[in-house]
Amino acid sequence: MHTIAALYHFTRFEDPAALKPALLDLCLAHRVKGTLLLAQEGVNGTIAGPREGIDAVIAHLRGLPGCAGLEWKEATSETPPFPRMKVRLKREIVTMGQPDVDPRARVGHYVEPRDWNDLIRDPGVAVIDTRNDYEVAIGTFEGAIDPETASFGEFPAWWEANKHRFHNKKIAMFCTGGIRCEKSTNYLLGQGVEDVFHLKGGILKYLEDVPEADSAWQGDCFVFDARVSVGHGLREGPHMLCHGCRQPILPEDRNRPEYEEGVSCHHCAHRTTEADKARFRERQKQLRLAARRRLP
Repeated sequence: MHTIAALYHFTRFEDPAALKPALLDLCLAHRVKGTLLLAQEGVNGTIAGPREGIDAVIAHLRGLPGCAGLEWKEATSETPPFPRMKVRLKREIVTMGQPDVDPRARVGHYVEPRDWNDLIRDPGVAVIDTRNDYEVAIGTFEGAIDPETASFGEFPAWWEANKHRFHNKKIAMFCTGGIRCEKSTNYLLGQGVEDVFHLKGGILKYLEDVPEADSAWQGDCFVFDARVSVGHGLREGPHMLCHGCRQPILPEDRNRPEYEEGVSCHHCAHRTTEADKARFRERQKQLRLAARRRLP
């Protein structure tokens, strides 16, 4: 059984590059795989491995400057969620492209999962999903607004174009684990929005804590690991990834004429060129050959 830990923490690292070697070495020594992002604004990522390995990495991270209060969410998987371990240096641990945004200064009001339903069913509240369009497509909260953004960095422009829609409204926002809402609520506060709320722990904490019978969640939640999606109780969902466009698809989507394993699906078949498809086919061929070489 593999333990999965999703985490983020905003703090100030003066020299993130200096933290990378010891962190990577520790992960490799404990057979922990996944991705961790380091930037001057903090750390973000998802890792998986044996219980003792995850405990060791979490303890190391909490020992970094300003990280004693780091929190994380856990799940389990029968199969390894990640093929390798990567520690990357980034400008931002989640890219918004707004240099004045600083969640350490202030964020919106945290709302516990048990109180979320009452908030979002209030007619005076506008509920905004801050995730990417392909994530929203497989699941969201009832009544939530989809900005239809392809990346989180598009959110500020969307808000500027649509803010007139939310005059005299309270704003409630949510994302997968909470990190995008830390930035987006700070951004809205900086734009003069007074009543801003966000779901503490994100969708994952809500699906873990709120019984399915009481849930306002519809569909599945996209996750950035080999599980692809999860549902209530963080049970692994039915989705898989199209390796042409990295978007989630259902098993029955493989029967559609646009689907070609490792090459295309109905989301991307008409968006990629023949040269792209030829490159993807060659990649898929090499993956098959590598798999055969690993067979006993």
